[in-house]
Amino acid sequence: MDARRNRRTMWLAALAAPAMMLVACSGTGDGATGDASSTQKLTLAHSYNEDQPQHRCGAQVIADEVSAAGVGLEVEIFPSSQLGGDADRIASVASGDIDIDIQGASALGAVYEPISVLDSAYAFDDADHLARFMDSDASDTVVDAFAAETGVHTLGAWSAGARQFTANTPIRTPDDLSGLRMRFPGSPQFLMNAKALGAQATEVAYEELYLALQQGTVDGQENPITNIVATNIKEVQDYVSLSSHQLNTNLVIISDIWNDLNEEQQEALTAATDKAIAEVTACVDADEAEILEEWRTGDDWEVVEDVDRDAFSEKAEEYLSGVLTGDSLTVYEAIRSTSE
Repeated sequence: MDARRNRRTMWLAALAAPAMMLVACSGTGDGATGDASSTQKLTLAHSYNEDQPQHRCGAQVIADEVSAAGVGLEVEIFPSSQLGGDADRIASVASGDIDIDIQGASALGAVYEPISVLDSAYAFDDADHLARFMDSDASDTVVDAFAAETGVHTLGAWSAGARQFTANTPIRTPDDLSGLRMRFPGSPQFLMNAKALGAQATEVAYEELYLALQQGTVDGQENPITNIVATNIKEVQDYVSLSSHQLNTNLVIISDIWNDLNEEQQEALTAATDKAIAEVTACVDADEAEILEEWRTGDDWEVVEDVDRDAFSEKAEEYLSGVLTGDSLTVYEAIRSTSE
């Protein structure tokens, strides 16, 4: 137990230095105990813009549902990284300066490595599989360990869509990646996924992706459909191949203020998050269906439907089962055990 506390102290010290000082806008430290006669304000931060499902169907739903519950809580949302980038916000949640945050699993891997396994290639079959895992005892292997290591409670998780390949050639099998310089994000889990899928990963900042594709610095990339639209990648690529090789997993996390809330408030916040999970899933499905219909009927590029996902997933599972170890392997096996 002492060793675990020491580890937590070390990474808190490392991350907290660049973190923003946010106590003034946080619900933490104001002496509120959940008395419904006086409203306690909780900060909710994330990096997404207000048009994205994570905000309009996720964060906003949480805020609205908590307000409607009438349990003396109010959630104030700070979108678009207003309260800092991912690393800063993780430190601020751990220190209690931000109350609630929406984070990608890979980003959270910076403070507890095994949780990044939720972003492994083909770890989840689809969004329903993610929901089934999070609702099962199998998720305790990562959720409880994450809380024990960091003091941060997980309210829930949703999928913000599956990631797809784009390139100037169709990608139907792992062999089609041979010789292609594919842009992947620079986090350890994403780079591991590239190897698992048989891709040659090239790190390029998201903001520089369009130019890198236009100039031929990279041959292709992978992103969720909504990101592919946002960056106008169809202008510089000929094919989008529906590999669905990784879910974009977001976790809704809350600081130690969770333990200061009364039972009624905890139940209201949990129920609000559950509602948001369902809403985000539906919003992502609707957005992607509309986008895919436009792509299929348009002439901007070709949509490759006949991707051999079984070949990709088998290759990924063989690789990941061999390289993951310890708690990370335990989490991966727990996820796969809930596959239907």
